[in-house]
Amino acid sequence: MTLSVASMARRHLAVALALALFGPGAALAATSKEKALEARVAQLEAQVHELLNAQKQQQAQIEDTKTRVADTQTEVAAAKTQVADAKAKVDKIEKAPKTFTTGPGLSVAFHGFINANAFGQSNTFNYGNGSNAEYPVAGSRGELSGVDIRNTRFWLDITGAKFGENWTGGGRIEMDFFGGFNGAGAYSLSQPTPRLRQAYLDVGNAGSGTNIRVGQQWDLLFPIDMVPDSLTHVAFPLGYGTGLIGWRYPGVVLSQNFGDGGSGVKWRADVGVFEGSWNNQGAAVNHLTYGNAGFRPQLEARLHAEGANWSAFAAAHYASIDLKGVAGTDPTPIKASLDSVGYEVGAAFRPGPWNFKALAYTGTGLGPVFGAMSQFGDIDETGGYFQAGYKLNKNWSVNAFFAEAKPVRDDVVRWLGRGASGATRNEQTALNLIYADGPYKFGIEAMHDRLHVTAVGKAGTDTSGNQVSLSGQYSF
Repeated sequence: MTLSVASMARRHLAVALALALFGPGAALAATSKEKALEARVAQLEAQVHELLNAQKQQQAQIEDTKTRVADTQTEVAAAKTQVADAKAKVDKIEKAPKTFTTGPGLSVAFHGFINANAFGQSNTFNYGNGSNAEYPVAGSRGELSGVDIRNTRFWLDITGAKFGENWTGGGRIEMDFFGGFNGAGAYSLSQPTPRLRQAYLDVGNAGSGTNIRVGQQWDLLFPIDMVPDSLTHVAFPLGYGTGLIGWRYPGVVLSQNFGDGGSGVKWRADVGVFEGSWNNQGAAVNHLTYGNAGFRPQLEARLHAEGANWSAFAAAHYASIDLKGVAGTDPTPIKASLDSVGYEVGAAFRPGPWNFKALAYTGTGLGPVFGAMSQFGDIDETGGYFQAGYKLNKNWSVNAFFAEAKPVRDDVVRWLGRGASGATRNEQTALNLIYADGPYKFGIEAMHDRLHVTAVGKAGTDTSGNQVSLSGQYSF
């Protein structure tokens, strides 16, 4: 259909009128929307700023909390350090020697321990019963029990003395209660007699590593640095006279240390001269033993080495015994003289919680140093001991022990009645459990010993003995 010119004109006029009427409203509507959007954007921006400010405040609070935590940790560490320092001071005070002065520049420290043990035995033992039981009396039988406090020991260490320009001195006096019992009365058992163990003086030069010890002391065969662990057998160690030898005598020992004292091996050489000793056929009193005849001292030497967790030594012993006596008129048993000779090696190793100790010796005529189960004569023998210990934790440890002594049977038989008792072999085993906490120690121990004895023309016989003991010790 074709529109006329008039119709088209009318349509254009209507559109123009509509634009004129509605154009400003549409523009206004568009402007209102823009303003609303701008307001919304501004509102969102304000919210974003608020969120950012809140985040900043939260972050500041976190940083402040971290700072407070760090400060608290520092305070806790400082408090721990103070506690550790205080504990160290207390330990130092508790472990510090109880000293007093006795003269200008001298200091005297009082040390020792109180030891008590309750025991039960299946037999009578040599050297004594209780804490000095070592091996059974041949042919004996019968059970016994008791409580023993004779291990209790105390000593005084004196230091600070001056000798010349570069030498310092000191000494020790040491006692326990194995001097016997106070008679044979009804109450003598509870009144043991004190016994002097050691009494010596030291003169040393720290610069040269030299020390001289004069007086009663352990001889160089006794393994003072590796005595078997036990709370019952202290003064008379496990295996004493059965694999472990040595004794205390008046004498002079010269010791020389080698090395710079650093982390390397530390060496020490000892040379000693000790009073002679032997078991006379009569009473060995007032120095009248065959070992003292003609002033024939016991001569000994020892080389000692020590590392971070180990130690080892080798020692030698010699003495000449004149069996004719001081006047040279005593009847001589079998021979007029003999030599006492001994060689010994020992070592200790402590890897981690383990603790190993071992010793072996051989020699002849070693009765004066507790060899051959204290049998005197020209008797050859070998012996030794071994102990393995394990530390279960900081308080508990367990130890297993074995010792053996084997004098030559023919030598023992030859000297029977002249100082030898007929013992040809002894074996000792022991197992103990020890609890230690500071100065306190408690333990339980089981010991078994089998002694083999012989006589002229007779077959050998065995005698066994057992001992179980409970012990406690406080050291100061």
